Amino acid sequence: MGIGGSIFLIAIGAIIAFAVDVQVGWLDLQVVGWVLMVAGAIALVLLLINSNRRRTTVTSSDPRDPRAVRQDTYESTLPDDRI
Repeated sequence: MGIGGSIFLIAIGAIIAFAVDVQVGWLDLQVVGWVLMVAGAIALVLLLINSNRRRTTVTSSDPRDPRAVRQDTYESTLPDDRI
């Protein structure tokens, strides 16, 4: 299920919870709507966490490789007016 499916669950849950006024004998439709909205929100949060984790890449280079170049940068923390 992707972002669209999660938003769909949230939308259908909101419609069932807030807009539908039908009485079913043993089933409370407001609870079903809230359950769908919570399930959609949890799925959306998990999907965003998982996609964020997938974007991070870790690269390592062999220090013995002559093509590996290390660049160190230094930023001064002193104000510009100090000499």
